[in-house]
Amino acid sequence: MGVKKKKEMQVAVLTICHQDLETLKSFADVEGKNLASLLLRCVQLTDGVSQIHYVKQIVPLLEKVDENGMCDPTIQSCLDILAGIYLSLSLKNPLKKVLASSLNSLPEFFLPEAVHRFTSRLQEELNTTDLYSYRKVIDNISSCMENFNLVLHFLQKSLIEIVEENRKCAGNHIIQTQLMNDLLVGIRVSMMLVQKVQDFQGNLWKASNSPMWQNMCGLLSIFTKFLSDDDLLQTVQSTSGLAIILFIKTMFHPSEKIPHLISSVLLHSVDCTSVPEWFMSSCRSLCCGNVSGSAVLFLCQGTLAMLDWQNGSMGRSGEALLLDTAHVLFTLSSQIKEPTLEMFLSRIMASWTNSAIQVLESSSPSLRDSLNGNSSIVGRLLEYVYTHWEHPLDALRHQTKIMFKNLLQMHRLTVEGAVLVPDPFFVKLTESLLRLEWHIKGKYMCLGCLVECIGIEHILAIDKTIPSQILEVMGDQSLVPYASDLLETMFKNHKSHLKSQTAESSWIDQWHETWVSPLLFILCEGNLDQKSYVIDYYLPKLLSYSPESLQYMVKILQTSIDAKTGQEQSFPSLGSCNSRGALGALMACLRIARAHGHLQSATDTWENLVSGARIKQGLIHQHCQVRIDTLGLLCESNRSTEIVSMEEMQWIQFFITYNLNSQSPGVRQQICSLLKKLFCRIQESSQVLYKLEQNKSKHEPEKELTKQHPSVSLQQYKNFMSSICNSLFEALFPGSSYSTRFSALTILGSIAEVFHVPEGRIYTVYQLNHDIDVGRFQALMECFTSTFEDVKMLAFDLLMKLSKTAVHFQDSEKLQGLFQAALALSTSTKPYDCVTASYLLNFLIWQDALPSSLSAYLTQQVACGDGDRPATVVERNTLMVIKCLMENLEEEVYQAENSLLQAAASFPMYGRVHCITGALQKLSLNSLQLVSEWRPVVEKLLLMSYRLSTVVSPVIQSSSPEGLIPMDTDSESASRLQMILNEIQPRDTNDYFNQAKILKEHDSFDMKDLNASVVNIDISTEIKGKEVKTCDVTAQMVLVCCWRSMKEVALLLGTLCQLLPMQPVPESSDGLLTVEQVKEIGDYFKQHLLQSRHRGAFELAYTGFVKLTEVLNRCPNVSLQKLPEQWLWSVLEEIKCSDPSSKLCATRRSAGIPFYIQALLASEPKKGKMDLLKITMKELISLAGPTDDLQSTVPQVHALNILRALFRDTRLGENIIPYVADGAKAAILGFTSPVWAVRNSSTLLFSALITRIFGVKRAKDELSKTNRMTGREFFSRFPELYPFLLKQLETVANAVDSDMGEPNRHPSMFLLLLVLERLYPSPMDGTSSALSMGPFVPFIMRCGHSPVYHSREMAARALVPFVMIDHIPNTIRTLLATLPSCTDQCFRQNHIHGTLLQVFHLLQAYSDSKHRTNSDFQHELTDITVCTKAKLWLAKRQNPCLVTRAVYIDILFLLTCCLNKSVKDNQPVLESLGFWEEVRGIISGSELITGFPCAFKAPGLPQYLESLTRLTIAAVWAAAAKSGERERDVPISFSQLLESAFPEVRSLTLEALLEKFLSAASGLGEKGLPPLLCNMGEKFLLLAMKENHPECFCKILKILHCMDPGEWLPQTEHCVHLTPKEFLIWTMDVASNERSEIQSVALRLASKVISHLMQTCVENRELIAAELKQWVQLVILSCEDHLPTESRLAVVEVLTSTAPLFLTNPHPILELQDTLALWKCVLTLLQSEEQAVRDAATETVTTAMSQENTCQSTEFAFCQVDASIALALALAVLCDLLQQWNQLAPGLPILLRWLLGDGDDLVVCVESMHQVEEDYLFEKAEVNFWAETLIFVKYLCKHLFCLLSKSGWRLPSPEMLCHLQRMVSEQCRLLSQLFRELPPAAEFVKTVEFTRLRIQEERTLACLKLLAFLEGKEGEDTLVLSVWDSSAEARQLTLPRTEQHVEENLGDWDGGMCGFFLTNLQETC
Repeated sequence: MGVKKKKEMQVAVLTICHQDLETLKSFADVEGKNLASLLLRCVQLTDGVSQIHYVKQIVPLLEKVDENGMCDPTIQSCLDILAGIYLSLSLKNPLKKVLASSLNSLPEFFLPEAVHRFTSRLQEELNTTDLYSYRKVIDNISSCMENFNLVLHFLQKSLIEIVEENRKCAGNHIIQTQLMNDLLVGIRVSMMLVQKVQDFQGNLWKASNSPMWQNMCGLLSIFTKFLSDDDLLQTVQSTSGLAIILFIKTMFHPSEKIPHLISSVLLHSVDCTSVPEWFMSSCRSLCCGNVSGSAVLFLCQGTLAMLDWQNGSMGRSGEALLLDTAHVLFTLSSQIKEPTLEMFLSRIMASWTNSAIQVLESSSPSLRDSLNGNSSIVGRLLEYVYTHWEHPLDALRHQTKIMFKNLLQMHRLTVEGAVLVPDPFFVKLTESLLRLEWHIKGKYMCLGCLVECIGIEHILAIDKTIPSQILEVMGDQSLVPYASDLLETMFKNHKSHLKSQTAESSWIDQWHETWVSPLLFILCEGNLDQKSYVIDYYLPKLLSYSPESLQYMVKILQTSIDAKTGQEQSFPSLGSCNSRGALGALMACLRIARAHGHLQSATDTWENLVSGARIKQGLIHQHCQVRIDTLGLLCESNRSTEIVSMEEMQWIQFFITYNLNSQSPGVRQQICSLLKKLFCRIQESSQVLYKLEQNKSKHEPEKELTKQHPSVSLQQYKNFMSSICNSLFEALFPGSSYSTRFSALTILGSIAEVFHVPEGRIYTVYQLNHDIDVGRFQALMECFTSTFEDVKMLAFDLLMKLSKTAVHFQDSEKLQGLFQAALALSTSTKPYDCVTASYLLNFLIWQDALPSSLSAYLTQQVACGDGDRPATVVERNTLMVIKCLMENLEEEVYQAENSLLQAAASFPMYGRVHCITGALQKLSLNSLQLVSEWRPVVEKLLLMSYRLSTVVSPVIQSSSPEGLIPMDTDSESASRLQMILNEIQPRDTNDYFNQAKILKEHDSFDMKDLNASVVNIDISTEIKGKEVKTCDVTAQMVLVCCWRSMKEVALLLGTLCQLLPMQPVPESSDGLLTVEQVKEIGDYFKQHLLQSRHRGAFELAYTGFVKLTEVLNRCPNVSLQKLPEQWLWSVLEEIKCSDPSSKLCATRRSAGIPFYIQALLASEPKKGKMDLLKITMKELISLAGPTDDLQSTVPQVHALNILRALFRDTRLGENIIPYVADGAKAAILGFTSPVWAVRNSSTLLFSALITRIFGVKRAKDELSKTNRMTGREFFSRFPELYPFLLKQLETVANAVDSDMGEPNRHPSMFLLLLVLERLYPSPMDGTSSALSMGPFVPFIMRCGHSPVYHSREMAARALVPFVMIDHIPNTIRTLLATLPSCTDQCFRQNHIHGTLLQVFHLLQAYSDSKHRTNSDFQHELTDITVCTKAKLWLAKRQNPCLVTRAVYIDILFLLTCCLNKSVKDNQPVLESLGFWEEVRGIISGSELITGFPCAFKAPGLPQYLESLTRLTIAAVWAAAAKSGERERDVPISFSQLLESAFPEVRSLTLEALLEKFLSAASGLGEKGLPPLLCNMGEKFLLLAMKENHPECFCKILKILHCMDPGEWLPQTEHCVHLTPKEFLIWTMDVASNERSEIQSVALRLASKVISHLMQTCVENRELIAAELKQWVQLVILSCEDHLPTESRLAVVEVLTSTAPLFLTNPHPILELQDTLALWKCVLTLLQSEEQAVRDAATETVTTAMSQENTCQSTEFAFCQVDASIALALALAVLCDLLQQWNQLAPGLPILLRWLLGDGDDLVVCVESMHQVEEDYLFEKAEVNFWAETLIFVKYLCKHLFCLLSKSGWRLPSPEMLCHLQRMVSEQCRLLSQLFRELPPAAEFVKTVEFTRLRIQEERTLACLKLLAFLEGKEGEDTLVLSVWDSSAEARQLTLPRTEQHVEENLGDWDGGMCGFFLTNLQETC
């Protein structure tokens, strides 16, 4: 990176006119010492910075001149020229500031002359008539304050003319924006002048007949007009409001009456007879006219900003004005809904509170009473805060915080002297805030302000758990910033309070307990998101404020880690694999501390705080965040030049080895970012070391910087970087995963960027170019073949950063091959191939590696030698490639015009267009050299695009593009298809489209017959002289060819518009696109967006069209700038007319029409008035409303679809919000339309509105608290919806409740309830009833009577949020009272059901409430229980409806849960009320006891059975808990329930029992297994044999698995007539044949049984040997990739539980082959693509290496490790076990077969080489996201070498491996043959086959080397390991059992090795 250069200051050079220059020359003296000489030298310079130096010499020179010098004409002329220079400079030029400073320092006797000269120069400027020079003159006015009359006159004239010009330029956004800025500056300069007028003019100007007074009145009149002119920007209007108040304050006398005058203006109560005439003439519209709300708002702003409120200077009238302003603002807040005005209002209200504080500091008692916390004004302000504290605009929420903080300050001032904490206002406010849910953002903001005001101790006294509560919510990203800010405010306040209260140091323990302990708990045990956000947001703040807390945290965490490790050594079960634990917390704390400078040095950290072993554990921890935090600890430092230690470099190397293949994009991004920080640190510290080395003869190295010689450190850096690059390039091996390549390429890109090629003499410690060779260059090139574009892009960028080009590594023949491969790929029928082609072509262009034959495409031969600029070479190359592609494309389009099918099958044209677009995007098109060559190319390119589009558009625009299949299975559908074919026939001369093809009818689908029946198109024509193969064309290929061609044409046209310079006039030579061409492109987009029906086509046409509209809106050409507006009016008219002949698509959600209008509106400048949006929304909403003419609903459908698109468009932001209410009305009313299309579009619009109003759903719960809103906030934002929703709901409720026979379903009820159920009342709503939610409640209750079941449920859910928690019990009692009695004769079950649902949901909400005291809760529930007993008949057989019976029973069950929860040791309420007796009566009389009649079927039966079963189970548990006996007072037993004929009953019972068994098995149960469930094994065995319901069967097996086999296995023979062995076989049969979940449970059960048998029947193990083998095969089959994740997770669990028995047993139970097969399962599962499976498999490895006989094998025993290193560790443990078992000889052949791979691998290679390629369009070959074959080969080979080297073992007889040797040699020959058969550039054109062969080659070579090693054929120096193999690296994972090691040399695996080893093998065999 080099030493950073200071950014040079850019200063524009000052110049003077020729006349002034001659004047200076005439006055300059010979010696050059006078002022004229100085100025002459200054203006002759060409460097602005040097001119500053001369300007600074002016004053010192003039100080030497005496007073007589004023008469010197030289000085007079120089001062005149200086004035001209000053006025000519722009405001932002530093020269102007320096000159102003110098002139201000002039000696006093020069000032009059200087003022005179400046005034005369300014007067000349003021006389200008050039409108566009006004801004410069205004800027100069602001710099010179003299001659006010002239200046004011000019300002008046300029403002009038600017406004007039603005009206003339309507529609020209660029000019209007400039004029608005000029207007704004003019108003501000006027205000500045007026503020200084008295200083300069005294009272002379106050005469009403003076010119200055007249000019001021004129300006005041202009500002008044501006204030009400809605054509101006609101910033201009608001500034005008400020200016009006300022002018009134300056001009009106006496000043005491100013507050009264302004108050009367604001309240529209001006007495016209009592105000001066000048005021009436200037401000008549404010006195007598109808003043708009925005004008009043801006006057309020002026009042608060321009008047002096401090110290009560305006007296009582000022206080009255303050209160009047508040009332005006309250009125406006209910009227203003436009987002920008809302923003203004919030700022002004915050400003009002600031003014109020200033006034209160010296106010009257009456004002204090009016502004204390209990006053109505403060109440209204608090309501405003509560309403807007959740507003979507951040700036508005910030204003509410300011207001709330000021309100607290205001109350403090009104009660000054009183004690704050017991103050009722503060107490009430605190309690109400704490009662709020934590998902409300405003709660955090207000609590923070409250803490700052009254302190934290009062809040902690109310609830000590508040810190923990806040930390709990930090899993929600939207709340994290607010929560962390509140916590920071709290802990700072608490620390200050404790320090002030306690003299000793004991306070720190209390502070740690309150704030640090909850933090550590979250870091260790919290969920992933929670911990991440706490680390990012909260931990840095805590450590920055209290660095001394780090030692406390580290001590606690170290102790915890040590305790955990000890526990793990005793108990191998490691708990949850997803837990970060104390190690993760420790790393996070240390990382943050080091990054923020709280650790002195890295050395101290490693030595004193954490060991190296812990660092390594953190780097390969299973939890990704622990790995990231550990890496961050190593990479981040607060000092950018801190030396990277050797230990850190070793750990980084270790990390990179195992972490490149991370599956999380976020983790990959963090890894790359942290490593880039490390590289920057290395580069910057190397600069320091280099300087130290250079100066070593003069100075000794500083001890604190480095402990060793700088040259040693620099060499270590170089070696480290080289080693890192080796690892990264090796990661680009064949078959490496996407994530590995992405990480490696990104890190390499960072290295190339940080250690760039040095310029000049700047030292760079490392250069990537030096480590690039042919192999690495080829590896980067092969990355272009990746199916992921990210990888292609990273590889391309990296190649561009290297100074060595393709020419260094490739000869001309290979480069020619690359070019031909790129051209071939650009016509591939696989869409992703053209992306590869584009990158290849761009690479060849930028590397100047194109074939020389392409130069023929240049008509203007440009000699580009070595000395040419690279830009010229690239431009020339791009032009040649584009011309070549266009020539090919032209012929292909010609062929497609003859036969589109031919084109689709053999040369789909979109690839060529994509390559052209890609080449253009890489080129800087604004600085072209070969313009004359480009112009015809662009013209031809446009024509070619239109021609191509014409060929393919009929398919895209047909009425059914996706259904365009020229084949079908019956004549009827074929005839229907004929209509579609006729549409596209004119564009295709091939007979394929002339008739529909009919497939043969078959019982089974035969692909051969299909191919035979579909016509074969023999493409025998030559394209570019090449024969094209015969292909079958499918409908999908035709469609893909067409829509992708349209897509690429659209993107090309958009790119051309965006990048090419335009010609303002046809004669211009500096542009490539003419105005006419741009209009043609616009018409093209219009046609295709409005007529295309294929979504892919119009979505991407939209992308191109957006680029065009953005260019047009920035274009200075007015005719082009107005095009979007014209297009918009045109399409709106076409939509409105509803002409049957219109080509607009009325189906497919209006297809491209919404996209078209979206593009036109979204590109409108956001800083303007957004007039297009306003007019369009008005038109669309009028069209979207209900219409009486059902024949013309097409415009309504279009309008609804367009509105949906606009409401979903985030670019429109808050500008769309004012139309939400009207959109909601249209959607709700449209839902009642009899036309299906209208209802469908209305539903889609309504869905978009719900998202726009309530936000994107962030939780699984449909009614998540984060997606709800208080009723006050909702109706204050959309007040029009209050009466509308209320009226609609009333209409629906009245219809639902009517007594008419025919039910009226009212579809709009569904939408109404969807909105209402998202609202809730806030405890902060106050007593205001204007927008109360109360009126909705009775209507929602009546909606519960709907005949539609779902509507009743929705009404019940919607009712809950409308009832306050305190009112729920009364509401429930009221609802229960409306239920009929058993004696009533007439009642409706729908009404009963709706009422019961409402009771149930209300009771559920009440039971979940957190703010109830236990006594109140119990009392209210007791009352509800009593009321419930009065209607118990509804739960009995007296009620014939099972649905209502079920809901009533659910209510009873909920009551049992609530009262059991609320009462622990107290008197059982339910028993005292006789509740259980009633329940037992219900159960006894139910069908569970008596049974159902035969073939009984009734609605709601399953629901009724489930509810009844739940209540019965609760009654059984209650009776058992009371009596302690099993049968007493229990109407039915578990055994009876399990024998029920209904699966619903059995399933729920089994679920309840399973929960108890699981609790007992995990040790979480309080008393173990309940007595009721003891000795039930026999029952479950019987059930298992006869259960035929899958869900119940699965639960039975789970229960048996939870139970101890020793209890029930001996009973199998007695109760199910199966021996334990036969039961095992039965279980394995179930696991083999059943579906996934049952299979998984059965496998677990079988494994548990087999483990039990193996451990209990040691002497008879051989009796179940066959079953053992069957079990092993079952495990192997269950871990195959095609099986569900659940099955493989079951295998992992089985392997983990049986690992000590079967995998690591010192005395193996299984045969070696079976043991190794189980280990192969572990290795397979570790390479699974499913992360859950991999993570679970690491638990197996951890268990395996944590046994007594294996824990010494590695240094990571008892550690949670990631799957990437677990694979290596598993092989290390396995190799160690083979040595322990003394089974190396028989095990080695098996491991060598693993190394070589399955025999099928090479068969696949051969078949793929010789089979005919079939066109599966979107099949992306073999995409691996995790598993990397060669990584497994690498680890296995490494550990085998290490094992054989350590043991000194040699093969006793070569014959043992002879078969394997023959197989390897044969495979080697076959590979050589297959490689020879590959075409040139096979890695690009035959990527899949090439990669498979490369992988198999590497496996074969690895096997060859091991065989050669075993044969002892190699000498001491023979290369035996691959470049990425190192025995030293292997020993990082394995601890030596012997001190004898054999060091292996490193070597490359080249092609020659194959021959060498093959020769040796032939000799052997």
